[in-house]
Amino acid sequence: MNDSPGWASPGSAPSDGQEPGASSPAAPTSPAEPADRPDGTHTADAPGAPAQGPGAKWSKEQPPPAQWSAPAGPQNPAHPPARQGGPAGWGAGPASPGQGGPGHAGYGHQSPGAGWGTGWGGPPPAAKPGVIPLRPLGVGEILDGAVTTMRTYWRTVLGISLTVAVVVEVVLVLLQGLVLNDTADSTALLTDPTATVDEKTGAMGDVMVNSGVLALVSLIGTITATALLTAVTSRAVLGKPVTTGEAWREARPRLPKLFGLIFLLLLVVAVIGAVGVLPGALLGGPGGGALAALGMLASLAVTVWLMVRFSLASPALMLEKQSVTKALSRSAKLVRGSWWRVFGIQSLSMLIANIVAMIVAVPFALAGAILGDGGLEAFAQGGSNLSWTYLVVAGIGSVIGSLVTFPLTAGVVVLLYIDQRIRREALDLDLARAAGVPGHTGTATPGS
Repeated sequence: MNDSPGWASPGSAPSDGQEPGASSPAAPTSPAEPADRPDGTHTADAPGAPAQGPGAKWSKEQPPPAQWSAPAGPQNPAHPPARQGGPAGWGAGPASPGQGGPGHAGYGHQSPGAGWGTGWGGPPPAAKPGVIPLRPLGVGEILDGAVTTMRTYWRTVLGISLTVAVVVEVVLVLLQGLVLNDTADSTALLTDPTATVDEKTGAMGDVMVNSGVLALVSLIGTITATALLTAVTSRAVLGKPVTTGEAWREARPRLPKLFGLIFLLLLVVAVIGAVGVLPGALLGGPGGGALAALGMLASLAVTVWLMVRFSLASPALMLEKQSVTKALSRSAKLVRGSWWRVFGIQSLSMLIANIVAMIVAVPFALAGAILGDGGLEAFAQGGSNLSWTYLVVAGIGSVIGSLVTFPLTAGVVVLLYIDQRIRREALDLDLARAAGVPGHTGTATPGS
């Protein structure tokens, strides 16, 4: 879908067939003769009264009274009686409120006790061909849509999440067991009161490097899972399933640009952090340390603001087939004016996902520590190296936790992207056409 400013503004209700500002037809008056005034004149002849026709006189030939037949049976205020042949030009009313007829297009089915006019006014309910209704979404609907996608297409979601999680955890276990096996020594050195400042500085550098390598591997896995699950979620919105192979074939051409996008964001974060800390580091001393801490807080605030502003760049790149810079500008445009909403929804989804992952992973980590060398006591005291038993058992727990975190976080990001486009660009109309909703024609495809 092209970023066209000519689309219909979101939120517009369907026309009811009446021009804005037009009043409803006035109800016909009874043909009964007007009442006499005390002075003997008719109401129609009163000064200032509007003329009632030529000569402002009522015709002497009036229809006989009692043109309306009394309704039979008890009256229900919720269902007024139908007129039985009024003046010329009036069609017969519907036999019951549930029936339609000429001149009564606004009626809908009314259950007993419903108020008169229940079928009038208000837009029709939004179409829901897939996991979400095609209209602006609430927080609960976005979270529910992500969970519904996991439940409905669990085979594809489970296959993608499990494959990526297993590959990532195997790499992490091998790195921790063979290359980064001195992390425990460095961590223990940081808490050793007898260690010198230089030793603690070197240990902190080792811990940061090791943690950075592990975080980078996890990030690559998260990017890959997000790219594959984006295709699944976008089809789930239309109610169309997609297999793991189809998701891979759709996402594979976009993966290099997606990795370029993430690398650019990481570079921006590193530059912002360096700019914030560098003045304090150059100044040195207690004042330099305070300035560095203040700069770190400021750079953290700027980083969070930028990450939320560019958080929708990934689905824009995958679904709109945009370049890296165009995806960043699209995300900034969609988030503009809704920063706090996007930040709150993504924070809530990450909090839920991490809580679930911790509930799953912590028991496995404790079991791995108990089964490892020296048991839980040696693990708590900071043993020399992490045992293979601990790494394998804890890795199994991480894989199981990833089966929840990957689809939930990816689904929320994609649905947030779709929701923002519905609000700003009336994407719901194109989604309805792509899903084949009755009343919508065309072959528009979301993200084209």
